[in-house]
Amino acid sequence: MARSRDLRAHQQRLSAATWAVLAEHGVAGLTLRAVAERAGCSTGLVLHTFPDKRALLIHARTLLHERTGARADAAEASGADPLAALRAVLLQAASVSDDKREEARVWVGFLAAALADADLAALHQAHNRAFLHRVRRLVAACRPEWSHAQAMQAAAALIALVEGLNALAAVDPQTYSAAVQETAIDNALAPVRAGAS
Repeated sequence: MARSRDLRAHQQRLSAATWAVLAEHGVAGLTLRAVAERAGCSTGLVLHTFPDKRALLIHARTLLHERTGARADAAEASGADPLAALRAVLLQAASVSDDKREEARVWVGFLAAALADADLAALHQAHNRAFLHRVRRLVAACRPEWSHAQAMQAAAALIALVEGLNALAAVDPQTYSAAVQETAIDNALAPVRAGAS
């Protein structure tokens, strides 16, 4: 049992190190050596868990999906009605705090790497589509009279706005402050809100 706990602790330490290196130095700075230095271990120990940089990227993207998915579940559950739930889900995805801007930098780095790697792109698409499905479902709950295609188009536009804001705020948090992002999201929700009871 102690060995299992040690392995989990080692994996968590490497996860945190991978995340920190990606957030600070981007994909170009993500190396096995940099992760080992950040984790305070040898490169050999990193290789035991992640055989290459690609495995580190996949792990970081999966971790991001798990983090944001858990937050989205909590945000959705906190909504008093479908519109409040939709707004909460979108705001939790926005980069309105330091830790969320760090996530946005990791997301942008992964997206850049995915442009040149079909497997990374497929992983990104799967995670993005899961988010799209959630937002479409919430839009449809707010506007039950809309067709599936209308709800999907509205969901895609809302996600494009949030992810665009994330990318911009990752490098310019002063211009794309939390208040600016929140106002943009609220404005974009106007067509959905118009039909909400």
